[in-house]
Amino acid sequence: MILNPSAVAVGERHTMEVSDGLHRAQIAQYAGASGDFHPFHVDEPHAQEHGFDGVFAHGMHTMGMTGRLVSALAGDAAVRNFTAEMRRQVWPGDTLTATAEVVAIEHGEASTSITVELTTTNQSDHVVLTGTARLAICGEHTA
Repeated sequence: MILNPSAVAVGERHTMEVSDGLHRAQIAQYAGASGDFHPFHVDEPHAQEHGFDGVFAHGMHTMGMTGRLVSALAGDAAVRNFTAEMRRQVWPGDTLTATAEVVAIEHGEASTSITVELTTTNQSDHVVLTGTARLAICGEHTA
């Protein structure tokens, strides 16, 4: 899906399912990998005592899953900036779909800078994350 710098257009949209039924085990694995063992993410009774239905994914876990689309657009080495805001919790069982819309293109001598706005939604079409990524693509690529 790597973007072709000579053919990409403002308004172009790319979509990818980045999680198909998130499992509690994945949330626990992310806690272990990140070192973030906040009880809202790993302790069901604690989360429920604080008004939540149960444990939910870390915001950075959601950002990481969205990053699958960002990487697919241009490759990991092309990502120059990636920011995100979490809009709502991601729960076990959620299926997430990320969309990137091209909002700016700057052609330079050595590379093309492409800015995309990101939106990740759950299976109910609720927005769980919004963000922006800037990609630098060198040379000609085949879409």
